[in-house]
Amino acid sequence: MALQAAGRQSLVDTVVEALRAQLAAGTWPVGERIPTEHALAEQLQVGRNTVREAVRVLVHAGMLRSRQGEGTFVVSQADPGDIMRGVQRAGIRDVLELRIALEAEAARLAAQRHRPDDLDRMRAALDAQAALEAANGQPFGGDLELYADHDVAFHRAVVEAAHNTALTATYAWFSSSVREALLTSLDDEQMPRMVHGDHRAVLDAIASGDPEAAEKAVRALLEPPKRALEKLLAER
Repeated sequence: MALQAAGRQSLVDTVVEALRAQLAAGTWPVGERIPTEHALAEQLQVGRNTVREAVRVLVHAGMLRSRQGEGTFVVSQADPGDIMRGVQRAGIRDVLELRIALEAEAARLAAQRHRPDDLDRMRAALDAQAALEAANGQPFGGDLELYADHDVAFHRAVVEAAHNTALTATYAWFSSSVREALLTSLDDEQMPRMVHGDHRAVLDAIASGDPEAAEKAVRALLEPPKRALEKLLAER
C-alpha cells in the first residue's frame, strides 16, 4: 500500500493517519506489539525514518507505548485527542450529564476519603462566591466570570477530595467545558438560579462522611438545571 503526501499534509502525517486507521480497525489488539519499523516501512512504502516519526506521534498521543528492547505496543485503539475534542464540541446538556456522572461519584468517594484541607478549599470557594455576590446588589456580584470561577473551584475541590488520580486528571481537563457551559447557563434568565444552600449541602454531606448523602446532594444540585435545560430544548 503506497502512500503519497496530499496537499499540505506531510508524508509523516499521512503515515500517522494510516496507522491510526489500522489501530481503530483493530488490526493490532490492545497489548499487542505492532510490526517493526522495517515491516511497516515496506508495507506503507515509505522510509523507516518516516515510520519512526509517525510512531513517535502516536506514542505521544497515548495510542502506542515503546518499550526499550521489546518493541512498540498498542495502548489504545481510540485516539484520546479525538475523544477530548469531542467533549469540547459537546452541547451544554451533554456536559451537564457528564458532570453529574463524574461529580456524583466524586462526592461519594470524597465523603470516604476527604482530608481537612479538602474541606477548607471547598469552604473557601463558597465563601469567596458568597462575598462576591454580597459586595453589591447586582447578580453574581457584577462579575459573572469570577463568580463562575469560584463555582468551578468548589467543584474541582470536591473531585480532588476523592483522591483518585484518574478522576482528578479527567476533571481538571473537563473543567474548562464545565466553566463555559456554566457561564452560558448563568447568563440565561430561563435557567434556575444558583442556590448557595445546595452547595453547602454537598459540603456538609461530604464532611459528615456519608457517601449516599453526598451523592444525593450533588444530584439535587445539578438535576434542576438539567431538567430546565431539557424543557428548553424540547420547546425549540
